[in-house]
Amino acid sequence: MAARVVDLRADTVTKPTEAMRAAMAAADVGDDVRDGDPTVRRFEAEMAALMGKEAALFVPSGTMANLVSVLTHCDVRGSEVILGDDSHIHLYENGGIATIGGVHPRPVRSNPDGTMDIDRIVAAIRSPDGVIYYPTTRLICLENTHVNSGGRCLSVEYTDKVGEIARSRGLKLHLDGARIFNASVALGVPVDRLVKAADSVSVCLSKGLGAPVGSVIVGSKAFIDKAKFLRKTLGGGMRQVGVLCAAAHVAVRDTVGKLADDHRRAKSLAEGLNKIEQFTVDSASVETNMVFFDIVDSRISSYKLCQILEKRNVLANPRSLKSVRVVLHYHISDSDVQYALTCFEKAVEELLMGDTESEHLADGATKNSYGY
Repeated sequence: MAARVVDLRADTVTKPTEAMRAAMAAADVGDDVRDGDPTVRRFEAEMAALMGKEAALFVPSGTMANLVSVLTHCDVRGSEVILGDDSHIHLYENGGIATIGGVHPRPVRSNPDGTMDIDRIVAAIRSPDGVIYYPTTRLICLENTHVNSGGRCLSVEYTDKVGEIARSRGLKLHLDGARIFNASVALGVPVDRLVKAADSVSVCLSKGLGAPVGSVIVGSKAFIDKAKFLRKTLGGGMRQVGVLCAAAHVAVRDTVGKLADDHRRAKSLAEGLNKIEQFTVDSASVETNMVFFDIVDSRISSYKLCQILEKRNVLANPRSLKSVRVVLHYHISDSDVQYALTCFEKAVEELLMGDTESEHLADGATKNSYGY
């Protein structure tokens, strides 16, 4: 029997279910670039309808989904996009909008809840008064859920307000909705209503939903027609890709309803971590499937903690010297949560015991455990 592994590093580690694998094997396929793949067409139509938009486009990754979306809206080099300084597009997508698209990022300070202050967004819009020194603002980007805020949700009211600002200034609104279904479930708002104000939305299928590959972009038919050309330019045109969309269809059908369990387990994990004296969690910030916690004991670093956890087959991500991120997904059970909490407690005990022992080491002696 394989050793028990509780992988809390990310929801990108999810693997396709047997139902997804069966759907992949049975998928009706065609050349999606040349003639269109029938399974892809059906899936794109389903996703467009689900999100309340006219059309959809399947792409290999979330990074490509955001890049294609931004470049489609900002089709003149030197355009500018307003986005959070702590957003995924700004920090974790290789600067693609600038290096590939010639789009200038205009970062606005992100709040702890993932929002940007409305007045800061308004102030960041370049006035179209003929001043020749500035880039031209064409787009605002939001992120829901917001990964660097611990999976916090943007409310429908906030998204609507930003959409109103964009429309009133002749701008477009793109929503990085990699985990938009998590937000929909957590807020109790239908996903089409949650994204109504957005001109385009990117949705990841391979994170908590568990499909093996892919994201989808939704928007107007005219927008998607332009995006399809950019997808090809960026190398995202694929052939018999129905095998992937078949799995994605099952993921949306079967997994969205399980996201509430991920959220419940995240809250349970947060409560347990808060009971460990050396940790602190802002429980109010645990809205979806992510838990960020801080280490308040000066003797413990996140890196040492995660090293010891890994020896017990519990995997977590250090965010900084004193902060750790854990992410729940459908591979994590209630018993996995309890096992992880036990391992966290034992890891802390081991680290504190090791620190006490180090004070009594003779001159010239070395510690040989865990490399520290």
